[in-house]
Amino acid sequence: MGTLIDRFDEHEGPVRGIAFHPTQPLFVSGGDDYKIKVWNWKTRRCLFTLNGHIDYIRTLAFHHESPWILSASDDQTIRIWNWQSRTCISILTGHNHYVMSAQFHPKDDLVVSASLDQTIRVWDISGLRKKHASAPGSAPVDYEARMGPGGQADIFGNTDAVVKYVLEGHDRAVNWATFHPNLPLIVSSSDDRTVKLWRMNETRAWEVDTCRGHYNNVSSVLFHPRQDLILSDSEDKTIRIWDMNKRTALQTFRREHDRFWILTAHPELNLFAAGHDTGLIVFKLERERPAHAIHQNMLFYVKDKFLRSYDFTSANDVPVITIRRGVTGQSTPPRSLSYNPAEHCVLITSAHDGGIYELYSLPRGQGTGESVESKRGAGQAAVFVARNRFAVLDKATQQITIKDLKNEAVKQFRPSVTVLDIFYAGGKNMLLTTTTSVVLYDTELRTSVAELTVNGVRYVVWSPDMSMVAFLSKHTIVIANKELEQLCMIHETIKIKSGAWDEIGVFLYSTLNHIKYALPQGDNGIIRTVEQPVYLTKVKGKNVLCLDRDGKVRAIAIDPTEYRFKLALVRKNYNEVLHLIRTNNLVGQSIIAYVQKKGYPEVALHFVKDAKTRFELAIECGNLPVAVETAQALDREESWEKLALEALKQGNHQVLEMAYQRVRNFERLSFLYLITGNTEKLRRMLKIAERRNDTMSQYHNALYLGDVEEQVHLLKDVGQLPLAYLAAKTHGLEDEAAKILEQAGLDSPPTLPGEGQLLKVPTPLLRQGNWPQLSVSRGFFEEGLVGGAQITGAPTEPQVMQEVGGGWADAEAEPAYTPADAAGGITAGLADLDVGEGEGWGLEDDLDLPNAAPGVSAGSPTEANGSSTGGYQPPAAGTPFSDVWVRNSGLAADHAAAGAFDSAMQLLSRQIGAANFAPLQPLFLRAWQASRVYMPTTASLAPLSLPLQRNVDRPLPYSPFKLSGLLTKLQEAYAATTSGRFSDALALFKIMLQYIVMTVVAREDEVAEIQQLVDSCREYIIGLQMELNRRGLDPAAEPNRNVELAAYFTHCQLQPAHLQLSLQAAMGCCFKAGNFIMASHFAQRLLEMNPSQTVAQRARTLQERAQQNATDAVTVDYDRYNPFSLCGSTFTPIYRGSPAAKCPYCRASHKPEYAGKLCAICEISTVGSAGTGLRSMV
Repeated sequence: MGTLIDRFDEHEGPVRGIAFHPTQPLFVSGGDDYKIKVWNWKTRRCLFTLNGHIDYIRTLAFHHESPWILSASDDQTIRIWNWQSRTCISILTGHNHYVMSAQFHPKDDLVVSASLDQTIRVWDISGLRKKHASAPGSAPVDYEARMGPGGQADIFGNTDAVVKYVLEGHDRAVNWATFHPNLPLIVSSSDDRTVKLWRMNETRAWEVDTCRGHYNNVSSVLFHPRQDLILSDSEDKTIRIWDMNKRTALQTFRREHDRFWILTAHPELNLFAAGHDTGLIVFKLERERPAHAIHQNMLFYVKDKFLRSYDFTSANDVPVITIRRGVTGQSTPPRSLSYNPAEHCVLITSAHDGGIYELYSLPRGQGTGESVESKRGAGQAAVFVARNRFAVLDKATQQITIKDLKNEAVKQFRPSVTVLDIFYAGGKNMLLTTTTSVVLYDTELRTSVAELTVNGVRYVVWSPDMSMVAFLSKHTIVIANKELEQLCMIHETIKIKSGAWDEIGVFLYSTLNHIKYALPQGDNGIIRTVEQPVYLTKVKGKNVLCLDRDGKVRAIAIDPTEYRFKLALVRKNYNEVLHLIRTNNLVGQSIIAYVQKKGYPEVALHFVKDAKTRFELAIECGNLPVAVETAQALDREESWEKLALEALKQGNHQVLEMAYQRVRNFERLSFLYLITGNTEKLRRMLKIAERRNDTMSQYHNALYLGDVEEQVHLLKDVGQLPLAYLAAKTHGLEDEAAKILEQAGLDSPPTLPGEGQLLKVPTPLLRQGNWPQLSVSRGFFEEGLVGGAQITGAPTEPQVMQEVGGGWADAEAEPAYTPADAAGGITAGLADLDVGEGEGWGLEDDLDLPNAAPGVSAGSPTEANGSSTGGYQPPAAGTPFSDVWVRNSGLAADHAAAGAFDSAMQLLSRQIGAANFAPLQPLFLRAWQASRVYMPTTASLAPLSLPLQRNVDRPLPYSPFKLSGLLTKLQEAYAATTSGRFSDALALFKIMLQYIVMTVVAREDEVAEIQQLVDSCREYIIGLQMELNRRGLDPAAEPNRNVELAAYFTHCQLQPAHLQLSLQAAMGCCFKAGNFIMASHFAQRLLEMNPSQTVAQRARTLQERAQQNATDAVTVDYDRYNPFSLCGSTFTPIYRGSPAAKCPYCRASHKPEYAGKLCAICEISTVGSAGTGLRSMV
């Protein structure tokens, strides 16, 4: 809300008039460049420009049926344009001064115009309509060609538009005139400070009455589209509401500094907008939320002057009684309604006359809408608290009075907190809301039972069994149990309107354009969109019953499957989960991600058809058969590597072997054969390494096999004779050692170490089958989703090797092997090698490479794990403490400590408009590191991460940023400022602004201190930056800027000692520049602060000398008599009443042109962006 969507920059100069087409995606604009531009707001471009006016264009309007645009201009004419043919079709002349406004009649062929010539003219354009309707195919009239040489229109021959009435009655210029949407009425506003109402018929028009009350020029006026009201705004900074029938003022809305210029109504909603000096406001005249109360299957609500009842079972809607209602616009609608089912009576409260309540006894049986007597009293809130008792709140005295049904006071008490509203809480209790909390109060014991910290609660909704309660604020929902223990907190960027509980314990709520759901543990989502805001009353199956803004009961169809599925999963109601899976089409990335996040990847696996996603889920839940199947379909190297890692974790070395073969990982295959004791396949790997000419792999395989002869032979082949001799000699191969010694040309053998031990290959304990695994029963969902059938195992090893064969044969080493290969030798894979003739390489010999072990299943639960049904079921993982922290807190510091940096940044963006997170990155990491400790375990396992929490009752992370640390840094910054180390002080104050964002406090008084610290940092940063800039200037080259910065520094809100120093500096600077009047002024301000004797004497001396020559040599932009704030970007004054944009965090003022840019003071937030305010306390 209130967000800039787009900008259209083609006009040269101010734009004074805008109008949107009622049905097409068009709008038209006119400005001081004399041009009318028609735009398409969907494509965001200007379609064409209409030229013809020769002065400023004031207003524009689209015709409700014809393709016409009406324009009024300071050239004293009104023009009608055809936006389809892009030509002017009529020029209305007759006014002899600026035409300030012109409007089409909503139904008839009339135009009304207002001019500074003090007249209102009504024009008949029926001739123009007949002309264009009778000849739809004729060429449009070019009125520019019909204008004479002097530019005057040929008005004598133009009967398309003629003046029907000229209304004279205003004493000064008329600024606005408009038609009533249904009645033959006109309303006008004028510089004579009046609003006049006119009536017309077929022959004449006359003045009906005058509304007086504005005390400056009345800028604009309009009729309320649906009620007998007139709205006007004025340069006296007010908007006034008038009764059209009595012509009396009903309400006045004032603005402190800004004059109003324009007023308009929304074509459909009960919204109005008024433009003022610094922007616009959007407002409505009355509360649109119908007051209502629900009891079982009955809804009681107020509509117009009736209290009505609606039966949810029979859909019977009848008026029960007639209630008192004042004039709309003067008496606000009822605010709340409380129903007493025991005595069948209601309490209705409204804000009329400062707050009143009315007690009505309802007739038994079906009501007829008759009028009944009520008991009234003063109070801002009233609610039933017992069968025959109700409580009334008086905000002014903070008294809560308990009364009986005779409206007589029984007892009174004053709570210890400042109460804003009261709500029913069951039995003898009630809920008291304050600015920052909700208190459960016992009316008999007169004491607080429980308290929950939640800001700005507007509405309270109890679940049907009173076990849970939802607190609704403007942008926040907090769900708690009946002891006010918080279960979750949900933030919305759009305003929350209402809520209702489903019968299964899910809270449904509505925003401006959505109906959403919230589970008690914090999950939420969108159910459906709505075109207009609705107020939920009851959830009934697949329908939501609600009230709209017109007070009509509506039933909106919803699909509850998603939230029912999530709730069943959270509550571990697995039968319900399986039922929903089988009977509903639960397909979507959100469901898959949710199920996966909650630790049920085997359920998510059921939904997924995409091979890549299925593979990832199968790996996550350890389902090797599905993982093998999808890996074969994907056939990617990274997929086989992940499969190998999972198979290694599970000890399924058959699947591991297949994966290593797929990615040709020869080294790991060799090691796998070593640790599984498969010496036969190790020998084949040795031959494969020899074929690949991989010397290192050959040596490793020989080492794994313990084949010393092969090791010695290999070392000799690569020229490592010393190592070959050492290996042969050590292992007792004396003849081979002597040959090597002779080949090396040595006469005597080298000396060898005498205490070495031979390296022996370890003997494997298990040679066949997978490693022993824990017998785990098939999970609930696995059983339910598969339907009790055996899960298909992975392909057997021979099948795998046959599939792998092609890729293996393409490798540089070895083909795939089958049993036939093992029996008859290898022929495949060698055909491509040109081995030539002669003695040969010996490649024809049988290498006797390994065969896959036949008949071994790749991880079937039945074969590898034992029984498929019995056994140990591992416990499900609990909720990570970081998720609990995020759920329990709405502070960015707590989200950062939990590692949820994205949500922390979103919170700061929403609260303080943060856009630059670079300065906060180290603070995020520090908060994350400080919130946990690590305990080392065994060497093969990762250390345990243990949370550090700042309290016991409610899990929240420890925060390293405390108020005491900020106060210490503040003293350091003050000391640096006092000693003149401005750069150091500036850096400290900026660091403090960053630390404040991450600071967590526990008390309300500390929250106020945080706000004061932000203000202090802002003032010091502005002042110190100005002083540093001033010291970088050349006083001779820029004397005026030098004096200005010194003067501005004295207007920063500094500590008294620092303010005295700034006044001394400004006094001396002005005196040196010859601005003696300013120097005397600063000296006087300094003396008023009672400085030390030395400083006071110096100020008096300078003041005396300055008064002898009371002049200012340098002209500066400084008015000490006009209050101002300093622009944080330009360090120039923004005087009171001038437009300004503020930083939502540090609240530094900036000139409007810096809106949307990064604040130069805090360097964190965007200037002019919306923010709900920094939260420092949970």
